[in-house]
Amino acid sequence: MRQDWEPEDLIEVWTLLDDDEKRLRNKSGANRLGFALLLKFFEVEARFPENVSEIPAPAVAYVAQQVKVAPEEFAVYDWAGRAISRHRMEIRSVFGFRECTVEDQVQLAEWLAGELCGVELSRERLAEAVVARCRKDRLEPPTPTKVTRLVASAVNTFEERICRTTTDRLSAVTRSRLDDLVAEDDGEGSVGGGRTFFTELKADPGALGLESLLTEVNKLQRVRQLELPPELFGDVSEKLVSAWRARAAKEYPSDLLAAGDPVRYTLLATLCHVRQTEIGDSLVDLFIQLVQKINTRAEKKVEGEFIKELKKVRGKEGMMLRVAEAALDSRGLCGPPSSPVADTTGEAQLSGADDVVQGDEAECGGSPPAPWPSPVRRPAPRCRCGGRRATGRRQ
Repeated sequence: MRQDWEPEDLIEVWTLLDDDEKRLRNKSGANRLGFALLLKFFEVEARFPENVSEIPAPAVAYVAQQVKVAPEEFAVYDWAGRAISRHRMEIRSVFGFRECTVEDQVQLAEWLAGELCGVELSRERLAEAVVARCRKDRLEPPTPTKVTRLVASAVNTFEERICRTTTDRLSAVTRSRLDDLVAEDDGEGSVGGGRTFFTELKADPGALGLESLLTEVNKLQRVRQLELPPELFGDVSEKLVSAWRARAAKEYPSDLLAAGDPVRYTLLATLCHVRQTEIGDSLVDLFIQLVQKINTRAEKKVEGEFIKELKKVRGKEGMMLRVAEAALDSRGLCGPPSSPVADTTGEAQLSGADDVVQGDEAECGGSPPAPWPSPVRRPAPRCRCGGRRATGRRQ
């Protein structure tokens, strides 16, 4: 029970009603206060407190004020005498409850093992279920310590049953192969160089690549060779199978070899059953990622080749030859008259030369040209015979 109570909550829960006050008429002092507190506590919790510390101090002060007894009197209330036994009997009769016997506890443990342990793994919630069942059946629940022992007994009973059932469903060949998984001298099929296959079975896939893919394929083949029955855990909840798989993953091979046969076979079968599905899923993921990686590399390679092709200039050699001819022609080495490059280049370079070169001086055998009046003007190209080439209209 919580220890902090607001005034509004105290009034709502711990207020004594008329029927409660009638039951206090033949009681006085510490017995009067103790009975009143036990009555209201049982009304809230459907059980009796184990000791005085379970009853909140604000509730003691509030109830003491109602029964007109000093709160300090509660400290002398006898928790082991005959008075508290009579008070408990009277309170049980008020609410129609009876004391929980040993036979009732056995039935509660059997109910837990058969109904709840397979679907609920939290022992705290199992203990809450025991108290709720007792309240429903009008039974005074055992003390919290006894409830904890009751839950532990029910869980052990359930585990023994599930282990025995699982072992019976496995063939002799499958059990022998499960033992080989955790054999310390088993090196065959180990991927990690000396480690047992059991250790490799628990490992996650390695880095993305062909080697990891082949390793997972090898794991899946080894697990399928165990020949686990498909309906092995058909009547067991997935939550329980996952819990046993996690438990098996934490165990060392030596611990499993030291365990009893039913427990060892159940843990190994659960691990292999779940890992078979997990490895299949990981193989699909690895294959998809590997294909995507190959596609990405192929796309990059194709893009690189395409860019190289785009950077290439078609007819590059021919264009360079034409540029070289134009450069030689500009130095006075005339090309063929029919060359479009030479004609075009000559016309472009010698535009406006009519103002400087006369027509009669451009003929072959003429006198050398006069000095140029301006440094900006370029000399006219010369023929191979030494004369200047005519670039303008003849006069």
